[in-house]
Amino acid sequence: MALQDRRWMTTTEAAQAEIDVGLRSYMLRVYNYMASGLALTGLVAAFVANTPALYTAIFGSPLMWVAILAPVALVFFLSFRVHAMSAATAQLCFWVYAALNGVAFSTIFLAYTGTSIARVFFVTAATFGAMSLYGYTTKRDLAGVGMFLFAGLIGILIAALVNLFLQSSALQFAISVIGVVVFVGLTAWDTQRIKEVYFEADDQEVAAKKSIMGALTLYLDFINIFLMLMQLFGEKK
Repeated sequence: MALQDRRWMTTTEAAQAEIDVGLRSYMLRVYNYMASGLALTGLVAAFVANTPALYTAIFGSPLMWVAILAPVALVFFLSFRVHAMSAATAQLCFWVYAALNGVAFSTIFLAYTGTSIARVFFVTAATFGAMSLYGYTTKRDLAGVGMFLFAGLIGILIAALVNLFLQSSALQFAISVIGVVVFVGLTAWDTQRIKEVYFEADDQEVAAKKSIMGALTLYLDFINIFLMLMQLFGEKK
């Protein structure tokens, strides 16, 4: 009986070890996609900002609206159609999205000093890393907190739309402060959700597409924390 128990425990432990290895590989793929997307965004943004002819051609014409609205359209397209496309197509959409974001974010390099951009980026990376690690390791269910934060996100979007007309610096400051808190919290919640999604993937193709969508989610968290902090601490040229 004791021998059977030991064999059962050995089998169980081996299965759990295999799951842990698979989960780590999956999460590493998510983070690699996200980091590569951020790198692509940064490179495109720097290139456009340092190419006056290209910058003027885009932002001095109706192409400006394409640069601004196309990334938003791609996020919705990926979110609603990822189930119907291959993993390779989903990955291509993600790279195109990251590149288009780089075009839109090129204005940051012209509006803020390079030193403040670098400083805020590293603060964002440290904050994001800490909260994502918490979301990955915590045993606490963050679903309740996540829904509260999602409600806060809706409130931020509404306030931002209102402020397009009011142009209130005080309201913009409040949006930025609350936005940092919301997206920092969402980073932990999203990481936990992405981790749980791994156990729902029933084949390699589905897992690949879910890893891309997970990378997109964390990419958006990172970008929004960065933008909010830039508004609070960025030094204008």
